[in-house]
Amino acid sequence: MAFPSTIFSLSLLLVLCTLPKATHAGLILTLVNNCPYTIWPAIQPNAGHPVLERGGFALHTLTHRSFPAPTTHWSGRVWARTGCTYAKGHFSCATGDCGGRLECEGLGGAAPATLAQFTLHHGHADFSSYGVSLVDGFNIPMTVTPHEGKGQCPVVGCRVDLLATCPHGLKYYAPDGHVMGCKSGCTAFGTDELCCRNHFNSPQTCHASSYSAFFKHACPATVTYAHDNPSLMHECSSPRELKVIFCH
Repeated sequence: MAFPSTIFSLSLLLVLCTLPKATHAGLILTLVNNCPYTIWPAIQPNAGHPVLERGGFALHTLTHRSFPAPTTHWSGRVWARTGCTYAKGHFSCATGDCGGRLECEGLGGAAPATLAQFTLHHGHADFSSYGVSLVDGFNIPMTVTPHEGKGQCPVVGCRVDLLATCPHGLKYYAPDGHVMGCKSGCTAFGTDELCCRNHFNSPQTCHASSYSAFFKHACPATVTYAHDNPSLMHECSSPRELKVIFCH
């Protein structure tokens, strides 16, 4: 005959074995278009993570789209495509294009593009890390706003429209001659030093440049070169919603 404590232990083990894998329910991602024109947001997961919302969609002016975030660890990036057209069976965008697709399905976007970067559900306190990067240049103002999180959960991003003040050598023109983006020094000139490649790919050798300083001066709460200050990625514990606002 089994002892009562043994029966309890076996019962507890049976219950624990039948519990589902721990997940973090309830986090919502919301993309808001405050711009006076339609944009085409895109979402790219990092390797090994699922594609969300098929990777892209149209978002008309003064509208938003909300969807549940994954309930387990996920990381990736969000950006806006602008100047998109569909003609003769071909979809393309002036900035942020992902291979001529409406739904990017995991593909990355063409620079220049303002990026929101996320790492969801990590660490002991269900942290969601987020930040806005201008490492690949700028095409549209963007902020990330967390709601109902714990700890340090600031609003971050770039509210300034940099197209008007973009240095001449960094301007990115649409075929019709309009300035549609502001390239990073790396995108514009492609040197190892500006791109923090090869010998320059370390915190000791990758430094700010006059080009990244332009972005940093206008939008200090953004990452502006590859080894910029890691503290610009913020950790918010258990937020209820992460809101990406374009033209905030």
